[in-house]
Amino acid sequence: MERVSTLVLDGGLATHLEALGADLSDELWSARLLMEDPDLIRRVHADYFAAGANVATTASYQASIPGFLRRGASVAQAERLIRLSVELAAQARDEAGGGLVAASVGPYGAYLANGAEYTGDYDLGEEGLLAWHRPRWEILASAGADLLACETIPSYAEARALARLLKETPGLKAWVSFSCRDGEHISDGTPIREAAALFTGDPQVVAVGANCTAPRHVPGVIAALSGGLPVVVYPNSGETWDAANRRWLGLTDPVEYGQAAKEWERAGASLIGGCCRTTPDHIRQIRTHLS
Repeated sequence: MERVSTLVLDGGLATHLEALGADLSDELWSARLLMEDPDLIRRVHADYFAAGANVATTASYQASIPGFLRRGASVAQAERLIRLSVELAAQARDEAGGGLVAASVGPYGAYLANGAEYTGDYDLGEEGLLAWHRPRWEILASAGADLLACETIPSYAEARALARLLKETPGLKAWVSFSCRDGEHISDGTPIREAAALFTGDPQVVAVGANCTAPRHVPGVIAALSGGLPVVVYPNSGETWDAANRRWLGLTDPVEYGQAAKEWERAGASLIGGCCRTTPDHIRQIRTHLS
């Protein structure tokens, strides 16, 4: 496979929002700010572009029509808020003088807000997941993003549903990124190579890989996916959550993260960024090391 230039993705959207003072203790998570403080979302995208990111991933990860309806929005208002997520990223991109906008398609588990995006333990099968995803998918597909980022996907059934939606929207580009339990399996236990094979040879898919997964698993993921589509990786910081004391334990230094990113690039990753608990400093270090 011909080697493509490495794209630097952004880092944790919610992490930087919280650093700027946002309270995200809500089931809508960062999507709540689409309703309450959209300019802060635009600022976060701008900060990541300034740090060296080539791609802004929208604040639609936890945005859904049913989620907004639970907060009292109408269907029309919910649809408008989902489109707004793309508009905010595009504004920051234009202000930065260029880049790409990836519209985030978060998993069904994000809507459940119970951690199921890290287990794939769902109450819906493939048909139910297809029906649940379709309304938001259709909105994001027509909102003007450069591509869709199907991310933190924990289950094979959900991957199959997304593959079917891609076929319903020819011409649309996407990457597909799984949450993983280790370097070889996605969260529901399916081998990642088997899950990625759903998209092998699909001209609509620009990359497959993993996100919101511990950095120590990334080399295994890249090795498992070698020889197929380009590989996308944007792990979390590697910290662990102490639920009893409601705090994060451990710390991954941005410089060390940037050094690791260089190793991921050498191993074969073509799209590299950060997820939860990574910041503009992490992205700046990725850019420095990959340059």
